[in-house]
Amino acid sequence: MIKIALDAMGGDFAPKAVLEGALSFKKNSPGDIEIILTGNEPIIKSVLRDLGADENSFSIVHAEQVIEMGEHPTKAFTQKPDSSIAKGFGLLASGKVQAFASAGNTGAMMVGSMFTIKPIEGILRPAIAGFVPKQRGNYGILLDVGANADCKPEALDQFAILGTLYSKYVFDIPNPTVGLMNLGEEEQKGTPALQNAHQLLKANTKINFIGNIEGRDVCDNKADVIVCDGYAGNIILKLAETFYNLTADRNFSHPFFDLFNYENVGGSPILGVNGNVMIGHGVSSGIAIKNMVDQAVQLVRADITTKIKNAFTANNQ
Repeated sequence: MIKIALDAMGGDFAPKAVLEGALSFKKNSPGDIEIILTGNEPIIKSVLRDLGADENSFSIVHAEQVIEMGEHPTKAFTQKPDSSIAKGFGLLASGKVQAFASAGNTGAMMVGSMFTIKPIEGILRPAIAGFVPKQRGNYGILLDVGANADCKPEALDQFAILGTLYSKYVFDIPNPTVGLMNLGEEEQKGTPALQNAHQLLKANTKINFIGNIEGRDVCDNKADVIVCDGYAGNIILKLAETFYNLTADRNFSHPFFDLFNYENVGGSPILGVNGNVMIGHGVSSGIAIKNMVDQAVQLVRADITTKIKNAFTANNQ
């Protein structure tokens, strides 16, 4: 049985949107998956009744506190040990669930990952991975997209390994190509950090490095894995998210541009920590929540955390 903890209180439209997503997932999911909700039990049961569902549809781990979206992540996580996010990480750390997903405070999710389940040994900086549509109709992985605004070359080199493992075992791409986001294709282009990162990636035998790529290459099929710092990655991801809104506002529909709809992706995994963690968009709808839980299940089925541990254990040896 796969057990996924879901923060019922996380997100701008929680708990209603979260519970809509959980109910939708449960209706269409295999019987070997259980969602465990964290949050205020009386409120959760009340909303479930309002939605016409059985108030006992899910197991609930009660949490009196909520970390709001605007709170300081470190202070809030420390000062609110009875929050729905803290409870979720407690379940994950104790092994009672195999993944934890939340559309709540992203910073608090990172703090929980760093201090509760902790980074995998050998990982310099865990990364948040984002997904960008590719012309062939699938997704590529982009990392980092916000956890690390400024990165050393060694961290970028590790991001390439993390992205490669995810692409190989979750997206089933046998030999994923890796590109370094830069302001030119030439090897000598970019900041000193990017130039040094290029040399590390070039020498890395664990990846299929194709060299530098530019912004115009994000959606083509050159690189399955795009490596960058969180500053650039977040800008790229947020820009990509606007494409769907722009086309939808103009009543233009196309299967490729529909891939830019954040709801279809659901969430972003934190890679490089000792557990499966998914972060959803703050404005997540029920559809997005459903797809975020589905992504969490994919992480568990692929056993991606173990594969990352094994890869970095081998590197350290």
